[in-house]
Amino acid sequence: MSATSSTPTAPGPAESLGKPSTRERLLSAASELFYREGTVAVGVDRICQQAQVSKRSMYQLFGTKDDLIAEALRQFGEHLMPAYLPVDGDSRSPRERILSVFAWLDQASTTAEFAGCPFVNAATELKDADHPGALVAREYKQRLTDFFEREARAAGAADPELLAQQLTIAFDGSGSRVIVTGRPLNGLAVATATALINSAL
Repeated sequence: MSATSSTPTAPGPAESLGKPSTRERLLSAASELFYREGTVAVGVDRICQQAQVSKRSMYQLFGTKDDLIAEALRQFGEHLMPAYLPVDGDSRSPRERILSVFAWLDQASTTAEFAGCPFVNAATELKDADHPGALVAREYKQRLTDFFEREARAAGAADPELLAQQLTIAFDGSGSRVIVTGRPLNGLAVATATALINSAL
């Protein structure tokens, strides 16, 4: 997946080798429905119906809906983050690597499938910082902040930790703005990140 073309859609069964297992079908259905319609609004019956799995099997595999939310978010994260986080050791400068994340966001915002950051969405809907899904969401948001901090330090920022937090806020806020306005970013994400980087450097 390239850093500029892949959109934040849930991984589907076709991405598994061979016939997907019951667990894979449940996670695929849950990831898609939670991202498109929300973790609170979508019930277990709907997920099981889409996955063509019995509720008994779902509860045997995941225990509770809360556990399914957490695992579905984790699967989404493993599918999505490689789409926008640069691989280690490429030839670009730290500044270019940071801005590539925001360029991906600008591009993703033009697609019909884009529904904001799945981790921000889930944490906002769940409204409980200790919910298993919120813990997973926080883990993946921290991965993004850690990436920004490493690159900011490599770029020579005076306060790389602060810049990393600012960039994360810009990333999350940009994604949310698309949902609020119903319009693509049209370069606003890159412009905002560029202003933050210029100020910090």
